[in-house]
Amino acid sequence: QAEDGIRDARSSLVGSEMCIRDRAEPREGEALVKVHACGVCHTDLYTASGADPGGYTPCVLGHEGAGVVEAVGPGVTSVKPGDHVVTLFSPECGTCVHCTSGKTNLCMAIREEQGKGHLPDGTTRFSRDGEPLRHFMGTSTFSEYVVMPEIALANVRKDAAMEAICLLACGATTGLAAAMWKAEVEPGSTVAVFGAGMVGLGALLGAKMRGAERLIAVDLSPRRLELAERFGATDTIVAGDGGEVEKILEMTGGFGADFTFEATGLVSVMGQAVEAARMGWGLCTVLGVAGKGEKMEIVPRFLITGRRVQGGSFGGARGRTHVPQLVDLYAEGKLDLDGFVSHRITLDQVNHGFELMEKQDGIRSVILFD
Repeated sequence: QAEDGIRDARSSLVGSEMCIRDRAEPREGEALVKVHACGVCHTDLYTASGADPGGYTPCVLGHEGAGVVEAVGPGVTSVKPGDHVVTLFSPECGTCVHCTSGKTNLCMAIREEQGKGHLPDGTTRFSRDGEPLRHFMGTSTFSEYVVMPEIALANVRKDAAMEAICLLACGATTGLAAAMWKAEVEPGSTVAVFGAGMVGLGALLGAKMRGAERLIAVDLSPRRLELAERFGATDTIVAGDGGEVEKILEMTGGFGADFTFEATGLVSVMGQAVEAARMGWGLCTVLGVAGKGEKMEIVPRFLITGRRVQGGSFGGARGRTHVPQLVDLYAEGKLDLDGFVSHRITLDQVNHGFELMEKQDGIRSVILFD
């Protein structure tokens, strides 16, 4: 399935190269962005593989981008040509019922058309040989230029390296925000993170920044666990023998962790993250995306005895509000994003980026367009 996914991703990449010549200009409420850097995220391969229940073709993949605004359409006020921006698959209009509720980061303003691969007016700005190509997650950053809705662009400071801050468009923010703003990890608490990939490492770093005292990382790869220690893990557990929960209970006096985070997308691990949460008040935050038709099973007594479970799309971050704050922390030397960048590649090497991901070689490959 991974090989099929890579072949499908290659087809999408051809589309992105062609549509550079065929792109349309921004319309009402839109901006044209020249992409300078883009992370290669597992979600791109997940969709290309056919496992994504909401996937569609043909489309231009990519969603973890940073670039410079080249032009804007009528009515655009929050960005202007020359501004540096991070692309957002999770927009923030600030006026819909969800944005004004203060209870969620899931903006409803353009959700329906975005889910179809369209821009808000129901059309696309990409084409190949005169045929429309759909947008991916409203972003499609495996392209030198993208047209995006104004409300899906975070305006950020210009002195931050784009190869680092592009990771805040998805993976890094998902983990960081989940710990900092969704779960609101408390000082002195114990945290267990299942999965030491990009999202899991972000959760570790966010929990550390929130003042967690004990940080337990769980992963199949000893090499990934070494990276976890760099990002704050005080304890590590090599997974695979089925005893991960028991080890966490032993480390916590039999009670479990105050906060747990699942960052693998495996439903079996989601169940472990719930079980490893502390009896009485433990909070489990599920960040991974499961495959089509898969279901998470929870033993009822874990909930009856006080454990709580929540999801966290984009880690609960409100993109235009929180991403600039994270960029500021990075630029001020308070947030290590450079450590996430393990490989620098070009656009025509995107399939190599997927291969590195499958091999768990490094944390994140970043496409550089300049």
